[in-house]
Amino acid sequence: MISAKIGMSLDEFLELGNQQPFELINGERRPKLPNMFGHGETIQAMFLTLHAYALSVGTGKAYSEMTFILPDTDDSNWVTGSRIPNVMYYVGNRIAEYKDDHPDYRERPLALVPDLVVEVVSPNDKVSELDEKIDAYVLDGVRLIWVIDPQRRKAVVYAPDAKQPRHLAGDALLDGEDVLPGFKVVLSSLFSDK
Repeated sequence: MISAKIGMSLDEFLELGNQQPFELINGERRPKLPNMFGHGETIQAMFLTLHAYALSVGTGKAYSEMTFILPDTDDSNWVTGSRIPNVMYYVGNRIAEYKDDHPDYRERPLALVPDLVVEVVSPNDKVSELDEKIDAYVLDGVRLIWVIDPQRRKAVVYAPDAKQPRHLAGDALLDGEDVLPGFKVVLSSLFSDK
């Protein structure tokens, strides 16, 4: 029995991405829709908070709306999956090491799974697709996932080793746990009131 290879060539991925940004999840292309303004404000608040944390500890790197790909283990020019988290974070010197190991990094999509991803729920998100994306992040090896819902002013924390996700609301602390030691932010501070 011959199985079809999941994904697409890097060239096809780049060409299709130039036409319409998308994520490749379980072999399916999912168009990346434009952000709503309130959604974008929460993304910006989360990015700036993580960026400030990186500066304070002297290592790590935060990115917003950046694509990372999952290349085939046998063929770096074959993309088996891609994600565009609203915000992602790499601990320590992982980005510097990646750049050292990939001299052509400027000409290729980032092929490195983040330590933390943040998904901010948008009014146009489908619950089933968001749930599938969280499952994909866990399988990718993401160590900590925060799903932040600005409309409901809540968050859900997923960690691969946790038995259940943790639900937060109000002025609860969003904690970096062992992934981002010492990182804490009051959840309500991420939501714009004006």
